Amino acid sequence: MMSWRSAYWLCVLAALSVYAAMVLWTLPTIAREAGALPAFDLRPFGYSEAEARAFLTALSAEGRALYTGPQRVLDLFYPALLGISLIGPVLWLVRSGLWRAVFIGVILAATASDYLENYLVSGLLAGDIQAHAIFAASRMTMLKSALDSCAFVIVLVLSTRAGLKKWKKT
Repeated sequence: MMSWRSAYWLCVLAALSVYAAMVLWTLPTIAREAGALPAFDLRPFGYSEAEARAFLTALSAEGRALYTGPQRVLDLFYPALLGISLIGPVLWLVRSGLWRAVFIGVILAATASDYLENYLVSGLLAGDIQAHAIFAASRMTMLKSALDSCAFVIVLVLSTRAGLKKWKKT
């Protein structure tokens, strides 16, 4: 039977693999198929209605198929795998119930916002390009980006703190 620690590291490896596939294959190809315009997911500060319409107009049929096919499948797994990868260090490094709950809450909110962003972007790609749909998708991209940044900073600070404590003991 696989230990929890082994299962965790398997999730980390899977998250890194999915991320690599998106960064090295699907997202650059989508950008190339949209005249070098970045995919919605890669716009951490959001996008205007004009920018969204320009991207959707420039996106080729092949690019749209890649975005709604393989990229969507990869992005189905990535948020959960990333969330698990970030929650692990919090569970190992934070003893306090309150801080542990707050930090895990931030990570879960980031994960949920990523899934909601994916849902809203899929609507744009399916043809729902009304102003309110673009606005909602853009705001969710911004929220996801901000929460992901907070989650990464939390794990980085916790890991650095733990490393410094261990280093001082030696």
